[in-house]
Amino acid sequence: MFTFLNYLVSFPGLGIENLSIERVAFEFNLFGRPLTVYWYGLIFTFAMLLCIAVAMMRASRYDFTKDDVLDYFLWMIPFILVGSRIYYVAFEWDQFRGSLAAIFDFRKGGLAFYGGVIGGMLAITIAARIKRVKLHRVLDFFAVLVPLGQGIGRWGNFFNQEAFGTNTQLPWGMISEGTRQGLQALNANPASPLPGLDPNLPVHPTFLYEFLANMMIFVILLFVHKHQKRPWSSVLTYFFLYGIVRFFVEGIRTDSLMFDAFGQSIRISQLLSAVMVVGSVIVYLVIRGMDHKRKALMAELAAPDTIVEVASVSDDLDE
Repeated sequence: MFTFLNYLVSFPGLGIENLSIERVAFEFNLFGRPLTVYWYGLIFTFAMLLCIAVAMMRASRYDFTKDDVLDYFLWMIPFILVGSRIYYVAFEWDQFRGSLAAIFDFRKGGLAFYGGVIGGMLAITIAARIKRVKLHRVLDFFAVLVPLGQGIGRWGNFFNQEAFGTNTQLPWGMISEGTRQGLQALNANPASPLPGLDPNLPVHPTFLYEFLANMMIFVILLFVHKHQKRPWSSVLTYFFLYGIVRFFVEGIRTDSLMFDAFGQSIRISQLLSAVMVVGSVIVYLVIRGMDHKRKALMAELAAPDTIVEVASVSDDLDE
């Protein structure tokens, strides 16, 4: 992450040169104290408000009230922020070891998406238990909104000129002072897993890849949730599709969070993405198997004691 506040961003292959990008949206004084609002935070806020609006429009169709939506978001927002920050700090501890106050400085970014997902799911789990609502109903409902907010949030990475990829000759390759400085820092690091990158060549705009992919996932999830016949379908579809997207995008990013294992540097988000894809398939197959078993038992309702067994299987599936 970098300290300058504006950039000249170019997409040479598209004929776009020296597009001026400001990190700061606006500044103002509050009770005599100067405050700075960054595009990163403004875009995050807009993404969250849009998700709330879409959730409210869809709420009644899925037996939620607008108050329910607000309650869940009031739980989720702090958990998402704290979770995404804790995740990032945990894997970049050397960056914060000498200055613990920097942990609470969000001005330069430093939010990890997977940490936000963990925090958001924890918040929904707590809120659903308090409201005594089946967890899968709530998670399936809100899973549809995740790629919408996430995709829009990626534009915050653009304004910060972070989360970009390796060099590319594709027409939409991007170059700026931010990408130059980032690649120079990588090349100066002897432990870098991506040596030899050219700071003077365009890079993959990975923020754009994720934005487009997430918008497609959002549309798919709208359809899946509307027509789903089994619980957890929307959640599992999101994990499967985004896991695939993130696995490949993470492979060309230059700022991946890493950890060392078995003498190898492993991209944490790639590993989690692979786990998401495999795990979602396994859970789906288990749920489908239980569903088939339930249907088979329902076809054999001749004996009264069978009814008890069917009810038990149904309860297991809904947990």
